[in-house]
Amino acid sequence: MFGNGRNENLAMQVGNTLDSYGWMLAIAESCTGGAVACAVTDIAGSSGWFERGFVTYSNDAKHEMLDVSQDTLARWGAVSEAVVREMVAGALNHSHAQVALAVSGIAGPGGGTPDKPVGTVWFAWGTGEGQLVTRLCHFSGDRAEVRTQSVGVALQGVLELLNQVIRVA
Repeated sequence: MFGNGRNENLAMQVGNTLDSYGWMLAIAESCTGGAVACAVTDIAGSSGWFERGFVTYSNDAKHEMLDVSQDTLARWGAVSEAVVREMVAGALNHSHAQVALAVSGIAGPGGGTPDKPVGTVWFAWGTGEGQLVTRLCHFSGDRAEVRTQSVGVALQGVLELLNQVIRVA
């Protein structure tokens, strides 16, 4: 379902790039429920570049597993730039990975609000060297479509961050 052709290709590109650097990836997921980790582990040999994943669907899980501040969750909500920033930091701090991604959003069909409608998804990507990029997306479609699109953006963001790091190096 989430391993469509485009996402599969992106996961392979992520793996090849990480492998060429000898880097590992950590993933912190909420609305995708492990789908990004599933997409990368569908690639043979991913154990060489995928370090671990955190599926932190509840706020308690975000706090307990990734050290997302209760204050941040209360002030901004789970679907926010502040939370995905802290999720990336937590994934890096609780793993041996050099790069991490985080995703938190509202896949639907319920749960949306006027400020954060269904399809609202925040992403963050970061490295242990301090690079951090965030992005807000608004997807359309049903729950599966929102999640599939989220997997694609998550993987594409890893590639973009790695390419940025490569250009700087």
